Amino acid sequence: VQLQASGGGLVQAGGSLRLSCAASGYTINGDAMGWFRQAPGKEREFVAAISWGGSYTTYGVSVKGRFTISRDNAKNTVYLQMNSLKPEDTAVYYCAADPVGSPIVARRGPAEYDYWGQGTQVTVSS
Repeated sequence: VQLQASGGGLVQAGGSLRLSCAASGYTINGDAMGWFRQAPGKEREFVAAISWGGSYTTYGVSVKGRFTISRDNAKNTVYLQMNSLKPEDTAVYYCAADPVGSPIVARRGPAEYDYWGQGTQVTVSS
């Protein structure tokens, strides 16, 4: 099982990035998927999650209204569209899979997630 996150980079404040998380070795169909981030010296923070049916999403307070999570089960890929980026969004972003077993649930706690990607760096300059 491998989750490969990509799409990170350096962007100016106010800009946008789109992260992708491609799964290999298994199918994400049946798992809720989430994005988390961790900045240096800080704890891992919940960013967004989406149910495996795609009908339910939930966001962290600091990103709500600016970020959008989506998924394409046929492509075995999850996305995170990040708009209006701020310097405080600078972090390593990780995708993760949660075999929650319900098509309408997406959980926020990192302990619920079984599989994790390697992370992609996002740096927002002021």
